[in-house]
Amino acid sequence: MKKLILSILLAGSFMSCRKLDQPITKEFTETAFWRNSQDALDALTACYEHLSKADYYFGDEALSDNAYNAGTGQLNVNAISNGGYDAANARVADTWSYYYLTIRRCNNVTNNIDRVPNMDVLLKARILAEARFIRAYAYFQLTAWYGDVPYYTNLISIDESRTIARTDKNTIQDFVLAELAAIEKDLPTNVQQAQNDRGRITRGAAIALSARVHLFRSEWAAVVTDCEKLIGKTENGTYALFPNYRNLFTVANEYNSEVILDLQYGGGRTHDKQRSFMPQTVAALRSVLVPTQDLVNDYIMTNGKGINETGSGYNESNPYINRDPRFEATILHHGSKVIDFTGAEQTILTQPGSVPTTNTVDDQGASPTGYYFYKHYDRAATNYASGLNLIMIRYADVLLMYAEAKNELTQMNATVWGQTIQLIRTRAGFTDAGALQFDAALNQSQLREVIRRDRRAELAFEGGRIYDIRRWKTADVVLNKPVRGIKVTSGAFNKDANGYIIVENRQFTNPKHYLWPVPTVERDQNKNLSQNKDW
Repeated sequence: MKKLILSILLAGSFMSCRKLDQPITKEFTETAFWRNSQDALDALTACYEHLSKADYYFGDEALSDNAYNAGTGQLNVNAISNGGYDAANARVADTWSYYYLTIRRCNNVTNNIDRVPNMDVLLKARILAEARFIRAYAYFQLTAWYGDVPYYTNLISIDESRTIARTDKNTIQDFVLAELAAIEKDLPTNVQQAQNDRGRITRGAAIALSARVHLFRSEWAAVVTDCEKLIGKTENGTYALFPNYRNLFTVANEYNSEVILDLQYGGGRTHDKQRSFMPQTVAALRSVLVPTQDLVNDYIMTNGKGINETGSGYNESNPYINRDPRFEATILHHGSKVIDFTGAEQTILTQPGSVPTTNTVDDQGASPTGYYFYKHYDRAATNYASGLNLIMIRYADVLLMYAEAKNELTQMNATVWGQTIQLIRTRAGFTDAGALQFDAALNQSQLREVIRRDRRAELAFEGGRIYDIRRWKTADVVLNKPVRGIKVTSGAFNKDANGYIIVENRQFTNPKHYLWPVPTVERDQNKNLSQNKDW
């Protein structure tokens, strides 16, 4: 088959396997396919394989103020985060082509499944619902990054691909929401789902993704409606916070009560991204995807106060004590202890002049900020190839979306707080009443900052921060300042007035950078594709 011209036309191979985490690729001809239910399941698995990938999951964190990625790894996201990119950027081009291949695979299922003879009605409905979910997710991703994009649900021809224009993003997102509502009835709940179907789309996933789309559009009442279908209810699934925050992100606890949707790994599908973010003494490679000082500073104290608030008890000379318990579960810092792949305990020393010098900021292969991510560390990985599922939506996110929406509707009170922030903080390990009790003296704006800060701490290094700062329209503030690292008192470092390392200066232009440009390669081949403002 000759190479196709446009990425929106690329056809994917079908995946022949029942287990989502062990794909085996093989090609089929049109005449030999769609013979039975297994063919339909194989075609659906090809859609699952293209739901997302680790490059996006981890790379998206470096697009935000949570992380810094040194060099051109993760598809050159650093060029995007520092404002030095154009329509030829690797990540900009890859995301467009990736999700149009996803859509092509899903359209292949929805347009051809009727060809399967004598198919079980319930199985057919479920397969269609799962394919429609993945297609809806792909379209949401495209509109979130590029705004208006080409939209179609059929299998378009080469000639059509050369002329198709962009559709208004709101029209496409309306379609996404309609699809998610329509498929609910055909999807099992997480309780009804068979053991060997774990990892497939459930009714709860459709509802939670709908809430996320509404959240992105600031449709607060709709967010509340969606979240209330999952909070304290059982007809759409049974979800609860996993008791231990640190252990939530481990292979041993996959498919737990908190997971609503995850990206499947294991068997023949692994990722090696932890080699980019763990200390080099642990992962034997340079540490290039690392936390920022600004993320570290946003973790509250155990008494519930921000580090700059009066009475917080924060000590800049001993900055890591009495901090939000989620901090230690997410980030490694100077003095942190970690068990490496050999089973030995290592003390991570990042301050310049430390002995040994391996992980210090003045060592070439170490973290340029003096911090490392710990969340998603998979000690069971062979040659650093991790089979750990990456959680895309979890119940804590539903509670945080609900809290944010209720506050925006001026409906935040002690009851809602107890159902959301208090519950999440209790699970995290807070015990101080100042962190757990609702403060009725806070106004809506102050509560907004509290909720946003908790959202950042709870979901750090899970790829969602960039969507938040874009929808809040704060990206032009938080990404228009230097990336900072630890405070140092020695060494030849570029530092700010308070002694914190300046790793890189960033630039984010409003409104230009709130949308990515349509990739150059796409516009070169389709003259009907317009370009976003200022690009």
